[in-house]
Amino acid sequence: MTTPFEQAQQDVQTLSKKPSNDTLLKLYALYKQGSVGDVTGERPGGFDFVGGAKYDAWAALKGMSREKAQAEYVALVETLKARG
Repeated sequence: MTTPFEQAQQDVQTLSKKPSNDTLLKLYALYKQGSVGDVTGERPGGFDFVGGAKYDAWAALKGMSREKAQAEYVALVETLKARG
């Protein structure tokens, strides 16, 4: 039995249009918060702009429960699917 969170992870791979970078960061952050919990480790520095942006997006969700993050991830994927 697949959970809605797991189904959304599969669905996001089959979107007809690639989401914007901001949306991709939000998906990443919600996925990490929903699967791992609060961000850990050091923020990537130097010229790792993508790594830094991902870290910042995830860190912004600190304190959000895994369940809430999973629910928001599922809702965001559903919105993206509806847009085609």
